[in-house]
Amino acid sequence: MEKLFIPSFPKTCLNYQIPAKVETSPETHPKSRKKSLSFVKKKQPNNNIITPEDQLDYLCRNGSLVEAEKALDSMFQQGTKTMKRSTYLNLLESCIDSGSVHLGRILHARFDRFPQPDVFVETKLLSMYAKCGCLDDARKVFDSMRERNLYTWSAMIGAYSREHRWREVSRLFCMMMEDGVLPDDFLFPKILQGCANCGDVETGKLIHSVVVKLGMASCLRVSNSILAVYAKCGELGLATDFFRRMEERDVVAWNSVLLAYCQNGKHEEAVDLVEEMEKEGISPGLVTWNILIGGYNQLGKCDAAMDLMQKMENFGVTADVFTWTAMISGLIHNGKRYQALDTFRKMFLAGVVPNGVTIMSAVSACSCLKILNLGSEVHSIAVKMGLMDDVLVGNALVDMYSKCGKLEEARKVFDSIKNKDVYTWNSMITGYCQAEYCGKAYELFIRMQEENVKPNIITWNTMISGYIQNGDEGEAMDLFQRMEKDGNVQRNTASWNLIIAGYIQNGKKDEALELFRKMQFSRFMPNSVTILSLLPACANLLGARMVREIHGCVLRRNLDAVHAVKNALIDTYAKSGDIGYARRIFKGMTTKDIITWNSLIGGYVLHGSYGPALDLFDQMKTEGIKPNRGTLSSIILAHGLMGNVDGGKKVFSSIANDYHIIPALEHCCAMVSLYGRSNRLEEALQFIQEMNFQSEPPIWESFLTACRIHGDIDSAIHAAENLFSLEPENPVTENLVSQIYALGARLGRSLEGKKPRKENLLKKPIGQSWIEARNLVHTFTTGDQSKLCTDVLYPWVEKLCRIDDRNDQYNGELMIEEEGREKTCGIHSEKFAMAFGLISSSREPKTIRILKNLRMCRDCHNTAKYISKRYSCEILLEDTRCLHHFKNGDCSCKDYW
Repeated sequence: MEKLFIPSFPKTCLNYQIPAKVETSPETHPKSRKKSLSFVKKKQPNNNIITPEDQLDYLCRNGSLVEAEKALDSMFQQGTKTMKRSTYLNLLESCIDSGSVHLGRILHARFDRFPQPDVFVETKLLSMYAKCGCLDDARKVFDSMRERNLYTWSAMIGAYSREHRWREVSRLFCMMMEDGVLPDDFLFPKILQGCANCGDVETGKLIHSVVVKLGMASCLRVSNSILAVYAKCGELGLATDFFRRMEERDVVAWNSVLLAYCQNGKHEEAVDLVEEMEKEGISPGLVTWNILIGGYNQLGKCDAAMDLMQKMENFGVTADVFTWTAMISGLIHNGKRYQALDTFRKMFLAGVVPNGVTIMSAVSACSCLKILNLGSEVHSIAVKMGLMDDVLVGNALVDMYSKCGKLEEARKVFDSIKNKDVYTWNSMITGYCQAEYCGKAYELFIRMQEENVKPNIITWNTMISGYIQNGDEGEAMDLFQRMEKDGNVQRNTASWNLIIAGYIQNGKKDEALELFRKMQFSRFMPNSVTILSLLPACANLLGARMVREIHGCVLRRNLDAVHAVKNALIDTYAKSGDIGYARRIFKGMTTKDIITWNSLIGGYVLHGSYGPALDLFDQMKTEGIKPNRGTLSSIILAHGLMGNVDGGKKVFSSIANDYHIIPALEHCCAMVSLYGRSNRLEEALQFIQEMNFQSEPPIWESFLTACRIHGDIDSAIHAAENLFSLEPENPVTENLVSQIYALGARLGRSLEGKKPRKENLLKKPIGQSWIEARNLVHTFTTGDQSKLCTDVLYPWVEKLCRIDDRNDQYNGELMIEEEGREKTCGIHSEKFAMAFGLISSSREPKTIRILKNLRMCRDCHNTAKYISKRYSCEILLEDTRCLHHFKNGDCSCKDYW
């Protein structure tokens, strides 16, 4: 572009090359020559002998190119050194008509037979290659030409236009200008079309200035093409100014400026333009209405687009297949798939025959909605219309049958597609992977490569996802490592996200977090999907350090602008023990949705802080945010922590009465906890019976907790019998039930329920605790006999027990625990973990964080309270029941867990 120079010249002496008129003699225009050929010798003084060139002309006119090729070879073998110009042109024209590039190449090889080849012959040779689909050969001829006139440039630009290589069209114009050859009113529109389609508005502006200097601004074809460039490149201001200055405006000009308005989202202004168009006496045509309808659909205003369809009929314009297809596609893209299928039906009733894109759109709607019957009907229509050779239709059908679980039908369609592209293979592979047939998917994966179809990134990611869903992260990792080395396909962020999510899904959180670090080290940028996959893995007390690391990545990548990421951070910080930082993020958010409020309210309830939770609930209602299921269950639990039974009952009543929500299991469990904390066990049992949730184990677990805390053995036996009938194979349940039955028998209670088998009671769950120190996670088990425990931790725990002068540790509650007593199974794992947390630090730790796999026993609970007071530290311990926050001798659970 920098080399271009537009000379300033008067209109009377334009310095651009116009090729000389082609001669009209029979020699130059063989088609116009009327010559009778006779193969019978006439008895005349000078006999007319048929020359080889005459024979070639005859064969070309009759399309006998094979014979012409033989005759040409024979002619040169007999020593012919030159060929008539007209004969050569005839042969090239025949090659173009028949698409015979083979003969064209032979002619090109004999090009040296011309003593002085002219630009017209060279241009014809170039055109032959271009129209036979050999663009590279055409370009070689073009580059080798010593002289290029306007027709030469037109032929080359036309060739690139036919191949839709618009950027090359724009470049050729620049070269043409440098050669001092200027386009005419026929070539300018082609070049401008290239600029519009490749978004090259700068070259479009340059052409605009050249057109003005050449005095072609009044040429409607050229003006419309300039307007189209501005319109398609989104230059609404330039398009509007140019449009207003046009001396003459036809329907094409109006359509272009309408397109510009629609692409810039100004659809109301576009409608106003249609009215202005009518006032100027130009009736909106079908293309005009299609532009408006397509624009409204892209903006998501499908109802307005429907109104326009009705309006166009009032104007006497009948919707065509493109109108209906645009409407159907718009409805699908905006989530209105049922309405799209109804529109498809109306299209048939209107007598409009669908095309391949219409069928593909209808099938994709059936695929998303999993409407197999209608999808099969559309399939039948495609068969009757002969559209099954359309690869887009075939791909959509494979996808539809796969999503509907009909893999055999999907495979039949797949096998019937002749020219499969990579999307065809991907659709079938995806279907097998989703059905967990990874073996068949892998067979297709190998076969597509054998058929020279290279798997793309979607293929590899689909295979990885399939193995992940099948629980085989080993095969998934193998593919993940092979895709760059063997497949020569670079991983993308989605590849990393899949493998990370897979490891998290299969419980391998540490490996997932290590992959996250490798991802960043490999200079791949995590996105919101990466963060949202990882954060749940950190939502425990051992994830506090990792969540800060992830948060740092969020800030570096500016991902905190994603609302869902901030919501997840609030939830994760709360569950990892840092409710203060969760509140800080909450306060910094300008927009808060129901998930934002629920995350922080639930966090406060988890930490036993009912006051802030209830305050947030009131604030939330004041700001007009309507509570949902999660909010209301958290608020009932908050009232339970507060001991406000009436307040909790009022909230429960509002679930159905005020918010029109059917109470679910989590609400009923919260109500049982509410009654249980206040020792209102009869009301709790009555509530369970009234709500008809007797078949849900969590209900009886909650009720059993209340019975154990308040020492009600009869209710505990009732709860245990129901719980054991629902979960007879659960080892924790069996252990608890056996203890309750044993205690009931000692107290003389009659036991009629099913009893646990003795052999199962030998398989008691073993307590395990985990604590993080100096970036390493240490594991302790109940009765741990490791050297560290026996030499260091055990003596420390024994000394602590001697110092501890606590009273009766059970205070009237039932002595029922999930793990065995320390007298029989050894010191519990959490005591080792607490001791390690205190001893391993060079300074007194402010906070000890411990994770445990079973419910904490009463004795360990009291020990934790004592340590927090004696050593002025905070202990955060998460067991299977709740998160305990020990501080100054008290626990956030209020001794109820």
